[in-house]
Amino acid sequence: MDVSSKKELQRIACKVRMGVIEGTYNAKSGHPGGSLSISDTLTYLYFNKMNVDPSQPDDPGRDRLVLSKGHTAPALYSVLAQKGYFPEEELKSLRHIGALLQGHPCIHIPGVDMSSGSLGQGISAACGMALAGKLDGKSYKVYTILGDGEIEEGQVWEAAMFAAHKELSNLVAIVDNNGLQIDGPITEVCSPEPITDKFAAFGWHVITMDAHDFDSIDRAFEAAEAVTDKPVAIIQKSIKGKGVSFMENQVGWHGTAPNKEQYDQAMAELSAQLKELED
Repeated sequence: MDVSSKKELQRIACKVRMGVIEGTYNAKSGHPGGSLSISDTLTYLYFNKMNVDPSQPDDPGRDRLVLSKGHTAPALYSVLAQKGYFPEEELKSLRHIGALLQGHPCIHIPGVDMSSGSLGQGISAACGMALAGKLDGKSYKVYTILGDGEIEEGQVWEAAMFAAHKELSNLVAIVDNNGLQIDGPITEVCSPEPITDKFAAFGWHVITMDAHDFDSIDRAFEAAEAVTDKPVAIIQKSIKGKGVSFMENQVGWHGTAPNKEQYDQAMAELSAQLKELED
């Protein structure tokens, strides 16, 4: 990836993070930690990889994304706003009664391909979309993002077995391996490790990447494009709360929104990062 393209993605990702903070602060609830850890990946997908068009959100030929870890909707909404699916101002009404943006992805929202949030179910929906594409002879790709705590759900592995059996080479699952879930470190709650070995054993092609390095992200998704006979699992090593110093690697930012002082500090940090990228 060339320097200018990478810098532009970094700039957009910073704005996506600012949208996460804006949304959760105004909602007085939400999940900023896990939203921040997937912001770079979502930015890459929507601005460098996926075939999507905000002016035609229901285009049958579009690529699909299912946010299986639906509690991180603030990141998805923020990237959709950056892409132009709806005004950024909508982020301030996150989780408000009667507002467009619900606490978890809802399919009536422009750009959202699947209602999600009940953990473990999103990957099954993504399998259905991918199978439909295969049966209909369509060329679209289906991407789904899961949490590393989420994959403790048995339904994930039923879907993984199904995807391999059906040779869903148009399906890419990204596991956000930030090491933390609501009850603490994943290794202490109910360890899903070794994640790479498990997906490989279920018949998937497995790739690892650094979730906050756009060169690594680009290499991973380019490698995924070359796989034509099985589904691909990308295990991304990430930092929960990435980009906001006091949120990084802290389990508490799962279901907790920043207060005014924390909001001001987070936005100041992200604004400084954005200014550096724009200089």
